[in-house]
Order: sequence, then structure tokens, then C-alpha cells
Amino acid sequence: MASPSNYSTAPVSEFFLICFPNYQSWQHWLSLPLSLLFLLAMGANTTLLITIRLEVSLHEPMYYLLSLLSLLDIVLCLTVIPKVLAIFWFDFRSISFSACFVQMFIMNCFLAMESCTFMVMAYDRYVAICHPLRYSSIITDKFVARATMFVIFRNTLFILPVPILSARLRYCAKNIIKNCICTNLSVSKLSCDDITLNQFYQLVTAWTLLGSDLILIIVSYSLILKVVLKIKAEGAAAKALSTCGSHFILILFFSTVLLVLVITNLARRRIPPDVPILLNILHHLIPPALNPIVYGVRTNEIKQGILKLLGKL
Repeated sequence: MASPSNYSTAPVSEFFLICFPNYQSWQHWLSLPLSLLFLLAMGANTTLLITIRLEVSLHEPMYYLLSLLSLLDIVLCLTVIPKVLAIFWFDFRSISFSACFVQMFIMNCFLAMESCTFMVMAYDRYVAICHPLRYSSIITDKFVARATMFVIFRNTLFILPVPILSARLRYCAKNIIKNCICTNLSVSKLSCDDITLNQFYQLVTAWTLLGSDLILIIVSYSLILKVVLKIKAEGAAAKALSTCGSHFILILFFSTVLLVLVITNLARRRIPPDVPILLNILHHLIPPALNPIVYGVRTNEIKQGILKLLGKL
């Protein structure tokens, strides 16, 4: 492998990922828990997908949306974690120019898709609680298909310019990325060109997509809470809230981790640069590992389906 250099007279054809530039000795210690989390995320999401596919009682819109969330989690994990572990274990730091921008696109796009899926799931719970008699006529298989197409096309359309804007820049000097993954800002700041447009577009897109999703989720749960508080039948309110409890927990965790990541990136001067790098990796691991587990533990139908599946093995 050619040794990376900070400066080069020729155009850059590949980058070198330097994880934890100040604490590279952490890598060997981190590889074990990251590997276990990766196996847990892949195994739990795969088990959930197989269970929903084989169990006829789970062939309902709510579980189809959960399947979409699991698929997104699997792709996010496979896009990021194997490369990180290859760096930790085998010192495979190089990544080609094209592979770097493909990774950048998938990370940004699928993160936005996951946020959008949470928003659709919040709407599903809103209809189930606030309009239960109309649920079967509103939340149909056709609705899920249309929602899936919306999730894919909306986020692909808005996110595609992110790697395109970065790829069009001239990379004629630095080729060392002080990160484990090809984030937009980590890569584009190595360019010889002005990156103001890149920074502005990412900021506007992130707040537009994730911000609008979060606002609609808050509105949905506010309306749900308003209806639940009016229910006077004994135990009915608790039962109504339990139907969306798992979903709310996942949204809360997803938003909290993302918020912490944003705050640490904004406060880079006060926080060691290795902390945002670690949080970025964990954001691609912990939610995918927890999503199927939370639903599996809190949803009896899924729990019974998994037990039935395990009983057949």
C-alpha cells in the first residue's frame, strides 16, 4: 500500500481514513464492542425481517413499515461498519475516490429515509389512535407502497446533490480524512476550492428534511396525547399509549443521538475531535441494534412470531 501523504502535486484518486487521529491506540479496544454491536444489529434486523415475512399474522401495514426500517438499518450498517472494522483490524485505510462518495450518498440518504420512515410510522399511530374506525381504510397496503416510494424519492432527490457537489471539487492537495467514514464536511474541506455551497446545501437540506419530519412527528404525538387524555374508560388510555410506546421510544432515542452528534460537531473547539467521530460510528450502530429489540420485546405479536421461528430451527 502506498503511504498516504498530506500533500500531493497530482489530483487525488483515493483518500486515507485516519480514525481517532489523537487516540489511535483506542482502535483495537473498540473493535470488539463494535463487532458485537454490528453482529447484534445484523442478526436482530434479519430475524425481524424473516419473522414478519413468514408469520402471516404480521402481514399488516404497521409491520411492513417496521420491515422498511429494518432494511434501512441493515444498509446503513453494511455501508459504514465493515470499512471501520477493516481499518481497525487490518489497517485498510485507503478508499477510492468513487467509493468514498458512494458511501457519503448512502449514509446521508438512508439516514434521511429512516427519519422519514419514523414520520410515516407516527402518522400510522395517529390514525390508529385518533381515527380507529377509519384505520383499515386509510392505512392500507397501497398506502404503505406509496409511502415507501415517497420515502425513497424525496430523500434521494434532495440528498443526491450532496456527493455530487463534493465530487465536483478539485482535490489536489490533502488526501487524509481525519474520520472513519466519508462524511461530506470531512471530505470537502480537503478540497482546493471554496466549499461554502457544500456547507450551505448540507445545512439547509438536513434541517429541511430532518426538521420537517421531527415537526410532523411532534404534531402527531401531540394529537395522540390530546385524544388519549380524553379517554375515560378504565385502562383504555394505557392500552392506547402502549400501541405506540415502542415507536415513541425509538424516535426519542434516534433524535437524542442525532442531537448529541450535532451539538458535538458544533462545539468542536471545546470537545476533542475524536468524540464526534466515535458518536458518528455509534449512530450507525446503536439505533439499528435497538430498533428490532425494542419492538420485539414490547410487541407481543412479534415476540410470538420470533419464538415460533426459533422453535422451527
